[in-house]
Amino acid sequence: MIVTTNPATGEELARYELHDDAFVDAALSAAAKTQKAWRKKPVQERVRLLGAMAGVLRAGKSRYAEMITREMGKPIVEAEAEIEKCAYNCDFYAEHAAQYLADETVASNASESAVVFEPLGVVLAIMPWNYPFWQFFRFAAPAFAAGNGAVLKHANNVPECALSIEEIMREAGCPEGLFATLLIEPAKVAGIIADDRIAAVTLTGSTEVGAIVASQAGKALKKQVLELGGSDPFIVLADADLEEATNVAVKARYINVGQSCVNAKRFIVEEAIADRFVELFCEKAAQLKMGDPMERDTGIGPMARKNLMSSLHAQVEKTIAAGAECRLGGAPLSRQGYFYPPTVLDHVRPEMAAFCEETFGPVAAIVRVRDAEEAVRLANQTEYGLGSAIWTSDVERARRLARDIDAGAVFINGMVASDPRYPFGGIKRSGYGRELGVYGIREFVNIKTVWIGPANAAQPVAKAPE
Repeated sequence: MIVTTNPATGEELARYELHDDAFVDAALSAAAKTQKAWRKKPVQERVRLLGAMAGVLRAGKSRYAEMITREMGKPIVEAEAEIEKCAYNCDFYAEHAAQYLADETVASNASESAVVFEPLGVVLAIMPWNYPFWQFFRFAAPAFAAGNGAVLKHANNVPECALSIEEIMREAGCPEGLFATLLIEPAKVAGIIADDRIAAVTLTGSTEVGAIVASQAGKALKKQVLELGGSDPFIVLADADLEEATNVAVKARYINVGQSCVNAKRFIVEEAIADRFVELFCEKAAQLKMGDPMERDTGIGPMARKNLMSSLHAQVEKTIAAGAECRLGGAPLSRQGYFYPPTVLDHVRPEMAAFCEETFGPVAAIVRVRDAEEAVRLANQTEYGLGSAIWTSDVERARRLARDIDAGAVFINGMVASDPRYPFGGIKRSGYGRELGVYGIREFVNIKTVWIGPANAAQPVAKAPE
């Protein structure tokens, strides 16, 4: 049984029966069978499904956004933006998938040689609660366009969203069986990964869970894409525009109540401007309205679960005990729901919890440094490597510094965000593989060489070893 709770009130929302082994077995068989037919359809036909998905998402945007807010507490305006982003992603791949999957001719000593991109099969998608629609659709649009099928194991605190995704796919005209949502306990996942009907796995989640899934998929010799935790640095150099930098910094830290792997978390600021940065940051963070996430002017809603709030507060307490200064917030609110206010910890050092651990909630760690070189060194002093940002008026200098930062993305004078037009993913313990862009659609394909002889007589033929 799955029991869901409204994080804004702490009250029970609904109860859901788990799918039994027979249901899961039938879903896997249907997906495997349907995918064999789906893969044979030309990509121009497959992408029609994506366009239909976008239409269904936009038509139901208000209803789906309310589901997100109700189940995990995202402010309603942000939830609506999440649905729109899903639709845009579907439209993007509907337009570009044929180009990204087109055969590539390779010059060789053959009469003809090429690289072709063919689907792997059925992909198991293990998805988190923090962006319950976006995380799925950013994977699904390119995966379906490439000819794959999918089954979804969603986080168990967002089952209404998970079942609604299945409804969206059905309404968009997805072939029956090509996709299914599975309401199961995490303990059942290992068996599904090992199942021969599953060809690959994609996971967005914590580093700890990523390590478990990687081990299970590796044992089965199955492809994985892992988008895991992050402790993104937000570097502010002395010549930065502080008004604009702090405007973006507050949004980058507190969007989605700070519950994103790609939120800015460590604000690494040159000492010369650190006092003014902290003053402006605290002033703007304090202006965020905290309250009912269904109200359109709410800037900070509740955290998704009580245990997440408790863990975050423990990190704050450890960091303050180690010598950091709390400039704003610092304790849960005494009210219904799981509300933790915007919190700013100043004079954070590398040995402190808020620096060396991922803070998955509305807590900003301010780290003061002498110069840009120390800023880059501390930015890299983490087990994570997802996103990063540099703020400076010297863009050429920022280009050089960006090359030295260990991360999957560096944004100069902007906020790190995922976008269908370019790849998204991390290094180190932030995972591996890429989503989005041309690289994302090619993660779940067989990149196959096709060589046609006889060899061109004008070119030497490679000789096999004796």
